Amino acid sequence: MTTIYIISAPSGSGKSTLVEKVRQLVPGLEFSISYTTRAPRGNEQNGREYFFVSRAEFEEMVRRDEFLEHANVFGNYYGTAKRFLQQAQQDGHDLLLDIDVQGAAQIKRKLPEAVSIFILPPDRKTLESRLRNRSLDTEDVIQRRLVTASREIENYGKYDYILINDRLEESITGLKSVFLAERLKRSGAAPSADDAETQATAERCRLSNVQERLQPILASFVSAATPGAR
Repeated sequence: MTTIYIISAPSGSGKSTLVEKVRQLVPGLEFSISYTTRAPRGNEQNGREYFFVSRAEFEEMVRRDEFLEHANVFGNYYGTAKRFLQQAQQDGHDLLLDIDVQGAAQIKRKLPEAVSIFILPPDRKTLESRLRNRSLDTEDVIQRRLVTASREIENYGKYDYILINDRLEESITGLKSVFLAERLKRSGAAPSADDAETQATAERCRLSNVQERLQPILASFVSAATPGAR
């Protein structure tokens, strides 16, 4: 049985790096490449980071009901094609979706058994620094992304797991553990000693177990949005 894993995060949280690393470490995990109407950035290639299509092509795919989910983000369409889930089911693999909070909500309504993971930066200042350091966006876009991040982060409580991407290696281990622990639970097999450690690592990432760590992160975004705050 195919399990769908949803990963969401504000732009600049390091999600793409984590996903790329974990895909190399977890076998039998297929990745859904989203369709988008935005233009490629930097060294992005069609069919690698995204499938880049025209607005007319995207709207035709919507008309033909070819998407599991789709959303308008910053004036551009993004969507996950149903064919990726069908292929994963045919191969007996799990499917990883890298989608925003709008798309995640759509998937959870259709497939409530999907496992959802939200990746957070350690604080707003770090997120802003990462956005600036990647040198992909104008100042206006950076500010818009920060405002959007504040809104997206408000949805954290809708996710099963929360991963705070502070130290890369620890974050990779945490994300890998979530995938493997969910597979073990689904299999019903008795855990080995290594499995038990993996399960414990995954449990530390559960929403109910990270509430205290979340408070200063959430506060950093709230204080920045408060008039007069510095």
